[in-house]
Amino acid sequence: MTIRVLLADDQALLRGTFRLLIDSCDDMEVVGEAADGRQAVELARAHKPDVVLMDIRMPGSDGLTATAEICAAPDLAGTRVLILTMFETEEYVAQALRVGASGFLGKYVTTDALLDGIRTVAAGEALLSPGATQALITRFLTTPAAGPPLAPVERLADLTPREQEVTVLAAHGKSNDQIAGELVLSVLTVRTHVQRAMTKLGARDRAQLVVIAYQNGLVRPEPPGP
Repeated sequence: MTIRVLLADDQALLRGTFRLLIDSCDDMEVVGEAADGRQAVELARAHKPDVVLMDIRMPGSDGLTATAEICAAPDLAGTRVLILTMFETEEYVAQALRVGASGFLGKYVTTDALLDGIRTVAAGEALLSPGATQALITRFLTTPAAGPPLAPVERLADLTPREQEVTVLAAHGKSNDQIAGELVLSVLTVRTHVQRAMTKLGARDRAQLVVIAYQNGLVRPEPPGP
């Protein structure tokens, strides 16, 4: 299957570069280009892409506003948003995850990391393993400013002990392969546990599953380092 990607960035040169890069892959294609957030939402509704590669700072409606609208739209339930921006600040990362983004990358990432990130998000997983992003999750998503929990704490009781264990490891930024190695399970079994936990907690994707785990106290943030 071909991963259909929508580009949303106000810099035409960057969009052109990303298009050449993505279209050079056998398993991806660019289906549209947006220069601002409003256009990104309109093109997302028109093309139903698998992944929207979204910049944050754009004229008019910005990337966070567009991300929130795309992630809340029932007709775009199959579309994931990957934030790619020069402004990799703590607040931007936290806000992006809160409104439903499935990943967050800085524009300094390598070509391979970007392409792998698109594939990861398209597969329904989240880019939460890098240490910087994990630190932001533990610091921001458990504060009062994070807003109301995405799922009632009572729903945690619906998880089996193994599903809770897998959710905790996912919230610590571990990939399915790493969780499988730690728990001596197959990757397919881990993926099944993650999917069941997401269904029971009403999580849109792995990113929201992690947010729920922190918001409801299943995982506690570690104290900030020196």
